[in-house]
Amino acid sequence: MKNNTPTYILPFLIPTIILVVCMGVILYLFPKAELHLLLCQPHTTSLDTIVPIITNLVDWLPYLCVLLLLFYRAGWATFLASNLLLSTLIVQPIKHIVCAPRPLTWFAENMPDVTLPLVEGVKMNHWLSFPSGHTTTFFVLFFSMSIIMCAENIKGKNILSFICFLCATFGAYTRIYLSQHFALDIFAGILIAVCSTLVVYFFLVKTTKNTRFWDWRVQNLRK
Repeated sequence: MKNNTPTYILPFLIPTIILVVCMGVILYLFPKAELHLLLCQPHTTSLDTIVPIITNLVDWLPYLCVLLLLFYRAGWATFLASNLLLSTLIVQPIKHIVCAPRPLTWFAENMPDVTLPLVEGVKMNHWLSFPSGHTTTFFVLFFSMSIIMCAENIKGKNILSFICFLCATFGAYTRIYLSQHFALDIFAGILIAVCSTLVVYFFLVKTTKNTRFWDWRVQNLRK
């Protein structure tokens, strides 16, 4: 793998930085409850159908991508798997230490007169709100895939990277739409994902110089 780091990371990182800055300003200007009610409405029948499907992609899509990458290059499969592991090791302890209430619980305790718009059939969580694990996974997955496409010089890599950014952003938004998280939880999840991805990427670039490792693939087992 050639080391051309800025070219690899910037197509996804730049719009993400813009998003984080904008979110930071909005979080500073708007109260927690008001912002959540503004972002989680209005609900539509189409979104009520699509959003639960999108938000549940993190339960299997990242692991499918790791498996598929094993058929392409072991180095990239290791990169994504390590990134998912590191981000999980960061998110889960914070969740349990902070133990913040989810929107449904928070509004029931602090603003009981407010009824949140919920989607029928979606299991609501009550605690461990901060940070958003789903958001972290969405951004880890799509930032990693953006880096891989740029490093492999895939045709249209810049456009594909921006599409990855949009997918990650919409995936994160589904958590607010479903009232599973506050905007602050999403904000923290994005930051953790970006930092985790960069740490793993720079670590692998500096420590794995073996071309055989990066180019190994499952098909080699047949030889």
